[in-house]
Amino acid sequence: MSEGKQTPEPTRRWRRRPRRPLMRVPMRYVLPNLVTLIGLCLGLTAIRFAVEGRYELSVIFIAGAAVLDGLDGRLARALNGTSRFGAELDSLADFIDFGVAPAMLLYFWTLNEFKSAGWFAVMVYVVACALRLARFNVMIDDPKRPSWMGQFFVGMPSPAGAIVVLLPIYLHLSVVSMPESALLAPALIAYVLLVAFLMVSRIPHFSGKQMGRIPREYFLPVMLGVIALLLLLATYPAEVLVALTLAYLALIPVAWRRYKALEAADARRLAAGIGEAGASAAPEGAQKAPDQG
Repeated sequence: MSEGKQTPEPTRRWRRRPRRPLMRVPMRYVLPNLVTLIGLCLGLTAIRFAVEGRYELSVIFIAGAAVLDGLDGRLARALNGTSRFGAELDSLADFIDFGVAPAMLLYFWTLNEFKSAGWFAVMVYVVACALRLARFNVMIDDPKRPSWMGQFFVGMPSPAGAIVVLLPIYLHLSVVSMPESALLAPALIAYVLLVAFLMVSRIPHFSGKQMGRIPREYFLPVMLGVIALLLLLATYPAEVLVALTLAYLALIPVAWRRYKALEAADARRLAAGIGEAGASAAPEGAQKAPDQG
């Protein structure tokens, strides 16, 4: 070949990489997480209403987030759509809905008037909520937990803590009309710290997760009671929330006694099992004793 002519370089052929098929997520996983995200939006909006001084709407949105928090888990179990992603998302949403939102509502309502003492109280509450959720995430992975422990929460759950800690606001908005007075500041701060302690404590609370189907003969009375409660909540929201909060606090000693009774029964059952195993092993040892001598 002559020097003036150059050989053309071979053209490179680019091959398209095969596209990976899109992973389709079943709706049974999407729906519970969608309910969780709606609850998160309610909690964030409750913070906005607290900043704007619209405390009653903020209370309603936090209560709505608590209702949705109870529904998303039941919906996931009913649809067989439980997942690790859903559990983590639910925990993060609970921290905003029932940790940050109630604390900000209390602070903007009246605790900001007590300067550092009020801010200290809400910080302790938020930290307690975070610790409570972290402990719950660890305990659900414990395979050694007895089945009867599923009837209880260890410590006050974060949704209940959010509803209970707002009791002073319910009293202020109700017919009682509790005044915003500096004299009540120590009692209010102590109450917030008490709820924070109940959340991180090991005092058992009823979970309600193992409630089964309603018997047919009780279906209509239960439906009537639920409708009546919803109508009362729509008509007298503050008064009904006061009654529900006091009823929940009254159930704590009952849950404690029930927990201790089941724990004692479980201990007796284990002791009886060990005793039976020792008694059955004793004759074998007695028969082998002469051979060993």
